Order: sequence, then structure tokens, then C-alpha cells
Amino acid sequence: MSKRFDPALIPDFPNLQYEAECWQRGELAAGLDEAGRGALAGPLCAAAVILPSSWNGLEKELFGVRDSKQLTYLEREHWAPIIRRVAQDWTIAWVQNEEIDQIGMARAGVLVFERALAGLKSQPSQLLLDYFELPRCNVHQINLIKGDQRSLSIACASVLAKQARDQHMLVLSDQYPVYEFGQNKGYGTPGHLRAIEKFGLCPLHRRSFCEHLLQQKLFD
Repeated sequence: MSKRFDPALIPDFPNLQYEAECWQRGELAAGLDEAGRGALAGPLCAAAVILPSSWNGLEKELFGVRDSKQLTYLEREHWAPIIRRVAQDWTIAWVQNEEIDQIGMARAGVLVFERALAGLKSQPSQLLLDYFELPRCNVHQINLIKGDQRSLSIACASVLAKQARDQHMLVLSDQYPVYEFGQNKGYGTPGHLRAIEKFGLCPLHRRSFCEHLLQQKLFD
């Protein structure tokens, strides 16, 4: 039986505890997180972030960064360019909706992280993930429950992934305005579901997700 997670382990703000343990060995740690897993339309997006071990006052510089779901749109827009400036290395990766339909979300979730790691210029010795595991990756991994609230690297990756995907969905909204992707970001809001019911699916929809909803008549 798995050990119950103690919420007291969650700090007020994500910190560098796990990164510092890696830095003490003279190694690099990369935080990873994704955005868009539960959406009905658009791609899955992931970010990988390596924070610099030599930056004195790094936690102070990034104070206020936290899990992207705990930040407003404007706060994410504020922090994303700061994170990109401060990070030693960072990258954004995508798995498109057609790929998700072909391989399923479980494999897509692994693939998007593998692509993010491949996009880094630096080679990390340790990966910090939000309760996720990459089975084909030989790099040492720490899988943290509530990782985006505990590790500053994961929190930074969470913000970059969410901000990048939101901006991408705003662009796509101009192509398919009836679905209001700029507002719902592809998630199954009541308005989005009504638009699918009225206009059908567009090329950006994850058909494997939406057709299941249609079959279950969850639009009623």
C-alpha cells in the first residue's frame, strides 16, 4: 500500500531543496511539467527548465512563481519572460492533437517530455517531475507529489508550458472563432461543448476525446 502523502510537506512557495541537492554534486537538475492534458482541442505542451546554480538570490528573484494553475493569466504573462531570462536553459515541446489521437494520451504524455528533454542544450543529471515517470529515460528522476508546488524548477516549467499553450490557443482561436479557443483554451467548458454540438468537430479537436463524449451523450 502506498504511503499517504503529508500535505505539510508542501511549502508556502516552491523552493530549491531538490535542486540544491543536485548542485552540491556539481550536477544540473531539470524541472519538467506539461499543460493541456485534459483539453478537448489543441496540442499537449511541455516545458523543461534548468535553473542556474550560481545565481545568488535565485529564490528571491523568482519569488511568486508557483504552480501555473495558482496564477492568473496576467501573472503567467508577467513571469514567463522572467523565467526565460533567468534560466540557464529551457525549452518548449509539443505533441499535436493528431498525434494524441494516434498514440493515446498516456504515450503522448511521455513523448512530450522526451521532446522537451531533447530540446535542451545542456544535459541534466537529474529530472524533477510532478508525479510522473519517464520509463525510457536513463537520467535519474525524482517524482514528487504536488511537485509544481514544491520544486521551483517544476513550477517554472509549469508556467512556461501553460503560458506557451495559452498563447498558441489564442492564435488558433482566430482560425476557428466559433469555438472560442481564446477563452476556453480547448477545454470542455459548457460553451465549447455547445459549439461542438452545433458546428461539429474542427481539425484541432482530439477526436478520440470528443467522439467519446458524443457517444456518451454528455452534451445534453
